[in-house]
Amino acid sequence: MTELSRRGLIAATAGSALLGASARAQEAAGPAPVRGADGAPILGPRNPAREAQDPFTVRPPATDHGTMPNLKWSFADSHMRLEEGGWARQTTIRELPVSKAMAGVNMRLKAGVVREMHWHKEAEWSYMLQGRARITAVDAQGRTFADDVGPGDLWYFPSGIPHSIQALESDGVDGCEFLLVFDDGAFSEDSTFLLTDWLAHTPKDILAKNFGLPESAFANIPKEELYIFPAPMPGPLAGDRMGGAGPIPERFSHRMLAQEPIRTRGGTVRITDSTIFPASKTIAAALVELEPGAMRELHWHPNGDEWQFYIAGEGRITVFGSESKARTFDYRAGDVGYVPFAMGHYIENIGTETLTFLEMFRTPTYADISLRQWLALTPHALVQAHTKLDRAAIDGLSQGKSPVVQG
Repeated sequence: MTELSRRGLIAATAGSALLGASARAQEAAGPAPVRGADGAPILGPRNPAREAQDPFTVRPPATDHGTMPNLKWSFADSHMRLEEGGWARQTTIRELPVSKAMAGVNMRLKAGVVREMHWHKEAEWSYMLQGRARITAVDAQGRTFADDVGPGDLWYFPSGIPHSIQALESDGVDGCEFLLVFDDGAFSEDSTFLLTDWLAHTPKDILAKNFGLPESAFANIPKEELYIFPAPMPGPLAGDRMGGAGPIPERFSHRMLAQEPIRTRGGTVRITDSTIFPASKTIAAALVELEPGAMRELHWHPNGDEWQFYIAGEGRITVFGSESKARTFDYRAGDVGYVPFAMGHYIENIGTETLTFLEMFRTPTYADISLRQWLALTPHALVQAHTKLDRAAIDGLSQGKSPVVQG
């Protein structure tokens, strides 16, 4: 060996050792973009805490391939609008560009605080996360609705229906926190039609003529929108059930947790669509609970995009987008996930506690197609030709659907 070759070998060996040490140091700090001989350690700036939340983004599995849009957003990254007694933050097409079908708002109100009387161009679907609230509405026929909603309850207000939300106090909980979902990804919470905003921009003589009152009656109307503000605590519910033209024929609220779920050895699924909650004409939903190691089976939805909200636990999802494209994401409480129309996917509980999340669809009815059921109900010789699975294994596949697979 020449001296030049010897020096080259020493340098290469030292470089390899340094590279290995660097990779080990990176792995201790967080996931490194190294998979076997592929990839290389990061030499530049890092955000280890953020990378640790998305290890499969930093180091994707070998089955991930191609370019897919981002399918994840955390409400922790959304702007927080702070008001007296509450706050709101939103995830729309501006935060998550792929989310064209739906948008979401996370809102918190202290006891007595009101999300003022308003209406939207979009329909509003909601899930109460914690606490209780009084909701009211009036439809175009002058029929009225009022109800008190608590954890796990839903409400749905069709587009254009005026309504209000006021937080209550119960069981030591100061107010409430809830998720709002709208059937348009371009929705903006700032575009809501607010009562006080309208009054502030209408001449007082017009207000007086409309209500049959003197102009002086409107001397103290707010000069700008209230949006979220403290108000007197409401009394008994019966007192807020106004007469009008009678009650709303299709209730705007629903007790989702009171539904008997689909039970499997790995978890539960509650499906709420217009067949169970008739007022909810444009949004269908499922509440899924997965035990550690369990998985929402490989499936897809044939009738719409899927908008997800993670309530508790840690989950992992790989989305198959055809054209050999697939991408894996990790989710935790407070995150929003999105699966575009008809893309195959699963959701796996990778944590140590129950994974709880909502699936929502801009459609009146819920539908999914199970990969396992498809194979079980297709001629088995044809399935074997595609998959090369043992015929006995194919013959043993259950022809029923099991939305949750045990870990």
